[in-house]
Amino acid sequence: MDEIAVLIPCFNEEITVGKVVRDFKKTLPQATVYVYDNNSTDKTVEKAKEAGAIVRHEYQQGKGNVVRRMFQEVEAQCYILVDADDTYPASEAAKMTERVLKYHADMVVGDRLSSTYFKVNKRRFHNSGNRFMRLAVQKLFGGKVRDVMTGYRALSYRFAKTIPVLSQNFEIETELTVYALENNLQVEEIAVAYKERPNGSQSKLSTIRDGISIIKKLLHLFCFYKPEKLWKIVVFVAGFVEIKNAKVKKISNIRENLLHILSVMQVLTALVLIENIHYKNKMDSEARLQNKKIYYESI
Repeated sequence: MDEIAVLIPCFNEEITVGKVVRDFKKTLPQATVYVYDNNSTDKTVEKAKEAGAIVRHEYQQGKGNVVRRMFQEVEAQCYILVDADDTYPASEAAKMTERVLKYHADMVVGDRLSSTYFKVNKRRFHNSGNRFMRLAVQKLFGGKVRDVMTGYRALSYRFAKTIPVLSQNFEIETELTVYALENNLQVEEIAVAYKERPNGSQSKLSTIRDGISIIKKLLHLFCFYKPEKLWKIVVFVAGFVEIKNAKVKKISNIRENLLHILSVMQVLTALVLIENIHYKNKMDSEARLQNKKIYYESI
């Protein structure tokens, strides 16, 4: 088992991956650096190998699929999960790993939003999108995580080996954050400077398509982890709408509106229950896969 494993998911990052590998090898000489290539068509693999990384492959497209493979295959006391785009400083990695190895943190968030992100970022809607996700997660799940969508984290062994990763794409960051909050894991944050990608390097995140997927994932997790809050919101909204539309003087209309509210709630309850059972089965299946892997490796 490695003491520290640096995990770098990668798709067509030939311009930056070599520098990222070298920076982390210099900052954390005791660490093993893994680059997981996700069907790159450029020279990403060659650049990563030249810089000294161990290169492995995930053939199912999507960052979530890559992270799932990483957590399944790599054994380490502490993991650094970082993007390959050279926007995060390797210089903060030692502080982040110390919080895991010495102080038993389960997730240390590299917080861009408390540092330079809002000044540096030039992509439309990303500033407001990050603010929205921060507020939504804080209101829906509690906790004080300031940067939900960061691609820079330090993780403990028990975190990596117990989370059932079901995200396939860029919604993985939301899943990591909510899992930590909902399972009462020790979460800490360290402010990190953020810089823009170098010229010629292109982001793989689609603002609209992936933004919708991330919001859908957030709502899905809210329905699964917080059904009681969901029903309070549904009852309040449905009751407000029905009462507003009701003709209060007619008792029959009030009864009809109450029956309508109950009918809507019954349908929604059934739909959410079915979806939650399906999601729970997927989580259990993923946990069994992980447990079997750990068992066979121990033989």
